[in-house]
Amino acid sequence: METGLTDRGRLKGRFQAECWRWHELGDKSKRFRNALGQFERRLMWTEDFHNVVTNEGLDHILDVEFHAATQLTTWYCLLFETDTTPGSGTTYATPVFTECTAYDEANRPEYEEAAASSQSITNSANKATFTISDTKTIYGAALVAGGTDANTKGNTAGGGTMFCAAKFGSSRSVVDDDVINLTYTVSAADDGA
Repeated sequence: METGLTDRGRLKGRFQAECWRWHELGDKSKRFRNALGQFERRLMWTEDFHNVVTNEGLDHILDVEFHAATQLTTWYCLLFETDTTPGSGTTYATPVFTECTAYDEANRPEYEEAAASSQSITNSANKATFTISDTKTIYGAALVAGGTDANTKGNTAGGGTMFCAAKFGSSRSVVDDDVINLTYTVSAADDGA
């Protein structure tokens, strides 16, 4: 019997990246100071881009919520430096891209989200930070967890889970000492009538 209701839901995510660079006057020894005498960074570029939630990520949600699988409690953000487009079949073990590991932080930065509100969860109050340590071209970002070394830069072993990945709208150049702040927001909605 047709009820006029649909049984579809929608899960979508969006990354926002911003790159900050020291405001310099000629060379690194002459960095700009603001009115308070503090060194200052300038916003060089921003990206706002949607991601693909991987099959691996969707299976994890279903297994945790309906099959009593163990929840992954700590997620990590990463950047990638190859011109490849992640798809639904992208996995932690076979990411299809090369992760960028050229940043000063010892480990992948944690995704430190606030509690869900209005069917959305985000780390906008505590963005993941990457202090770049080399000249690179960045193409996108991803969110990973689990396994034995999910916090380790460049790790693809140990049974981790890639929840999502996304390619920027265009490639972005970074240099030593640039800071990339990465925000990820995931939203859920019912596509019912």
